[in-house]
Amino acid sequence: MVSETFINLSDEKKTRIEKALLKEFSTYPLAKAQVARIVKDAGIARGAFYKYFGDLRDAYLYLYRLAMKEVHMGSPARLKEFDPESFYQMTVNFIDQTKNSIYFDLIKLHLSQNQSFLGDDKKQKDAFLNLDSQVWAAMVLTHEAIDLALFDKENKEKILKRYHESLCLLQRK
Repeated sequence: MVSETFINLSDEKKTRIEKALLKEFSTYPLAKAQVARIVKDAGIARGAFYKYFGDLRDAYLYLYRLAMKEVHMGSPARLKEFDPESFYQMTVNFIDQTKNSIYFDLIKLHLSQNQSFLGDDKKQKDAFLNLDSQVWAAMVLTHEAIDLALFDKENKEKILKRYHESLCLLQRK
């Protein structure tokens, strides 16, 4: 958990720490990340790191949430009704914004290694269980399409076409 102390830091210091976190978590998977490199890059004491974050996982989750917030800007709030075109456009926008984001390498590492390392997110699982079946299926397809399209640039258009076709099939329920 991020502490109030960190939240109340000056913008300059918070930005310096966030840049160090981004460098570390964009270069190393969470399992190989080191507080030592972060504090050196941020120019803070090791004790300060633990005053701001409970551990590396907390620091990682803080940064990842920042990344998701930036990349999702302009996306509609969570879709409650199934609309294939809205899901498709939201996914394409996310992929395009991610490619152009300072968080691109972080997101790729998250999908390839850190997501499974972090384990299950009970809150997210509970939210999925309350979704309409079509929305749930579309979200599962969406996450898979994003994962595939970000790692296979050569086949990105084919992946997105297949994703769109699959979304349309869901509508024919």
